[in-house]
Amino acid sequence: MPAAAAGRSRPSGRTRPREEAGLKRANFGDSPGLPTLLLLPQFLILLFFFFIPSLRALMQSVLLSDPFGTNVQFVWLDNFKTLLASSNYRQSIAVTFWFTVAQNVLTLGSALVLAFATDRIIRGRSAYRTIILLPYAIAPAIAGILWAFLFNPAVGPLAQVLHGLGIAWDPNLNPTDALILVTLAASWKHICYDYIFLVVGLLAVPVSLMEAAAVDGAGPIRRFVSIALPMLGPTIFFLTVMNFIYGFFETFAIIDAVTKGGPAGATNILVYKVFVDGFVNLDLGSSAAQSVLLMSFALICTLLQFRYFDRKVNYGV
Repeated sequence: MPAAAAGRSRPSGRTRPREEAGLKRANFGDSPGLPTLLLLPQFLILLFFFFIPSLRALMQSVLLSDPFGTNVQFVWLDNFKTLLASSNYRQSIAVTFWFTVAQNVLTLGSALVLAFATDRIIRGRSAYRTIILLPYAIAPAIAGILWAFLFNPAVGPLAQVLHGLGIAWDPNLNPTDALILVTLAASWKHICYDYIFLVVGLLAVPVSLMEAAAVDGAGPIRRFVSIALPMLGPTIFFLTVMNFIYGFFETFAIIDAVTKGGPAGATNILVYKVFVDGFVNLDLGSSAAQSVLLMSFALICTLLQFRYFDRKVNYGV
């Protein structure tokens, strides 16, 4: 009996260090400082790449200085007054508004059609989805160059088709053609982003509802409009906000590669004007004031969308 008891006691001695290690790991996971430690890298990134630059831009917006910073004057709100009185800046606001609205409608509408079309495909569905997602892997500047070549009035194949139809297409001289071109390029680049979310949203639509509607005689378009589209409301609202942010801030490379803001300022959106005035014309105070106004416009548009459209979205709760 003593020997048996001794034999039974040995395993507990060997497992005790493992149990203690497990307790230590559990105690480390329950540490109150762990969330702070995990959030610290993200906080540092935001601090050095967003908050500090934003504060510097806000400070620079009330200053008037030469490109080298040797002669600095505090001018308070004069930079903002000069901007709002400038016809070029007001033109840039109008261009940004129409460009952002047009690319939002075109991007979201195309993504909706593609998502519903591929959702109905049974054979080769994965292949079609992969092809649609390919533009997301292309850099914005490369996408802009691609579309500039396709619609080049001299050698572009799509431009030749337009010329054959009797359309005098020339984005190098015609402001409307230039705005259409950059809108198409920006929308094509961003369709795949919207498509991903809409495909996931369609997967959440109950198949039984679609089948019941089909039995009742509803066609594909009727089923999409009456069943799928209302259930995609939260996703569509989210994508509308993200598309506006994309149009305001993330289309710089496409504009720079295709038109450089021309012709005659027809594609000189706000984010591109900030770059030109700050890094080309070296008007640092005006450029900083424009960046502050651009952020303000983006926040106002986002809040308006939440204020007026969020109430109309059915979240199913």
